[in-house]
Amino acid sequence: MRDLGVLGKFDLSDQVVIITGGAGLLGKSYAKTLATAGAHVVVADINGEGAERLAKTVTEASGVISLGIETDVSQPESVTAMVDTVLKRFGRIDVLVNNAALDPKFDPEHAVEHTNRFEEFPLSAWREALAVNVTGMFLCAQAVTPTMVEAGRGVIVNISSTYGVVGPDQRLYQREGQSPRYKPVTYTVSKAAALGLTRYLATYFTGTGIRVNALTPGGVYDGHDDEFVRRYSAKTVMGRMAEADEMASALLFLVSDASSYMTGANLVVDGGWTAW
Repeated sequence: MRDLGVLGKFDLSDQVVIITGGAGLLGKSYAKTLATAGAHVVVADINGEGAERLAKTVTEASGVISLGIETDVSQPESVTAMVDTVLKRFGRIDVLVNNAALDPKFDPEHAVEHTNRFEEFPLSAWREALAVNVTGMFLCAQAVTPTMVEAGRGVIVNISSTYGVVGPDQRLYQREGQSPRYKPVTYTVSKAAALGLTRYLATYFTGTGIRVNALTPGGVYDGHDDEFVRRYSAKTVMGRMAEADEMASALLFLVSDASSYMTGANLVVDGGWTAW
């Protein structure tokens, strides 16, 4: 382990960090924060144009070269191509942040996931979500760990959710005079799987220098309607939703040497949601 002062342990200079789902709300915050700490950030996202735009923005703001790569984490060939591109460009992979996930919004486009009761939930929607949220994590970890083992060090952080720790309170999503709406079963199941994968990988790679932890965010504000914000906030000890940068600072801790004695752990950042 490098001999660093306490603040120096957060330094990511010259490290290469892959963030899947990097062009999304949290992914953008993660990328900007880790680049500020000195990392070369690879924004891997199915939205290739969004990934490239963010990488350009991050490079210009931080002065550290970042890279955007179109990646479908549910497809082995796409994941392998992404990892090969990173290794050709930077020659190393220090950190993988498994952040890509399908979390359907409450809008007409995703009505089938939210208006169907569990008893009628479509098998096609189940398979699609788990292919990204679970298989994607598996494939990305599988692809980067040989390089990490060879280097004798590496960090993987799997992004879970409070809904991987406790079940969703479906009352949050109901509106008087409207058809019932439900947080999909796939989200809770896949985020719980992320925690199981974290513990498995942490113990499997014992002695290799690879650390594997999970980050479990609570609800992050993203333009939610006032009624949802009020209901959600009332269920947290801190009485509010989170901001994206509050998750990014927690991630910085987990990917850096500041958390050097942590593996197989789950860092819950939920404003006290699960403390009641």
